[in-house]
Amino acid sequence: MFVTELFNIANLFVLPFWVLMIFLPKWKITQRVMESYIPFLPLAALYLYLFISSITPENAQALSNPDLADIARFFASETAAATGWIHFLVMDLFVGRYIYLAGVKTGVWTFHSLALCLFAGPIGLLSHIFSYWIFLRFFSQKSTDTPTSDILTSVNNT
Repeated sequence: MFVTELFNIANLFVLPFWVLMIFLPKWKITQRVMESYIPFLPLAALYLYLFISSITPENAQALSNPDLADIARFFASETAAATGWIHFLVMDLFVGRYIYLAGVKTGVWTFHSLALCLFAGPIGLLSHIFSYWIFLRFFSQKSTDTPTSDILTSVNNT
């Protein structure tokens, strides 16, 4: 039951950050919170705890030379599944944070990309990249910038 409670708490923990980025993107508190790494610290600590708790000698061996069947057996454990889910929560929130900060910096509309990222991080990132390209092509005077240079600039500035 303890792992289930941690899983539920983690799911609820990320929601305020998504609400801030999606519905209150220009609020100074949103900007301050999302410019920091504080949202990731509790989740990363929880991930580390669950990861250590879920590793057995057999699991470590299977993960060191992954085979799909071994990975499927590993995630059959509730602790391992919760660990994987926390991984998704952390990484999706991190990608959402990137999309949010890039939108603040460039003026690209991010509501749709953040909403997609909340439910499927890579699809939200893809949406943002396409939105950024469309913005550069049709709405921006700086059409020489590339998404890659923007990614590197925004990551280096955070």
